[in-house]
Amino acid sequence: MSVTTQNRAGRAPAGPRLYHPTVARLTRRALLGRRRALILLALPVLLLIIAALVRFQAGVDDRAAVEILNGFALAAMVPLIGVVAGTGAIAPEIDDGSIAHLLATPVRRSTIVLTKLVVAIGVTMLFTVPSILLAGVLLNENGRRIAVAFAVAAAIASVAYGAIFLLLGVISRNAVVIGLIYALVWEALFGQLVPGAQTLSVQQWSLSVAARIAEGGMVTSEVSLTLGVVLLCVTTGAATWYAMRRLRALTMTGE
Repeated sequence: MSVTTQNRAGRAPAGPRLYHPTVARLTRRALLGRRRALILLALPVLLLIIAALVRFQAGVDDRAAVEILNGFALAAMVPLIGVVAGTGAIAPEIDDGSIAHLLATPVRRSTIVLTKLVVAIGVTMLFTVPSILLAGVLLNENGRRIAVAFAVAAAIASVAYGAIFLLLGVISRNAVVIGLIYALVWEALFGQLVPGAQTLSVQQWSLSVAARIAEGGMVTSEVSLTLGVVLLCVTTGAATWYAMRRLRALTMTGE
């Protein structure tokens, strides 16, 4: 009776945690190791070099800004960094078997997935959004709207890519290879050139948001803003849910 009274008088029992600081810290440490950090830095540095060279040669150019930020940054850099961060958040632990130690703890499997997803998204944003914003300012100094539009689009795309590539890391031992094929072939090639594939491209979904922010018709997307936002939400939610389900199945198999 006294215990019941104490529970009622004190704080309510804590519900399931959606984010685990220890899991997050270990994941960040794995993703930001020296070798992986250098890989993650390579593309943002290349983007800034290209932007600086174009600015030096041609000056401020709205069209060049859109072409570089869309054709290189959003179509290639963001998905490639997403592959490294998303798959790297969990795939190496599954491959070497160290995930068993984490699964043996009382941490909920859904918490593991959500925590690693948050870290993967954060790392992807860290290495894409600032560089895209800075490159956009270099190329489009007289009108910062384009720079902001693509920075926001990159942040939104990072969420979807994080969920997609984290799921790949859970379900396949070849997650990096599959992710690279997806990023380079589907997003960077088909997502820009093939009309039917463009509707199913994360790049085009995020571009619909960029087009609304940029205004003026300089930035365009093959999908409407409403459809783009809906597809981003559905894809992110479905990939996250299925990653949780597969990780639970992996636990049961291990046991």
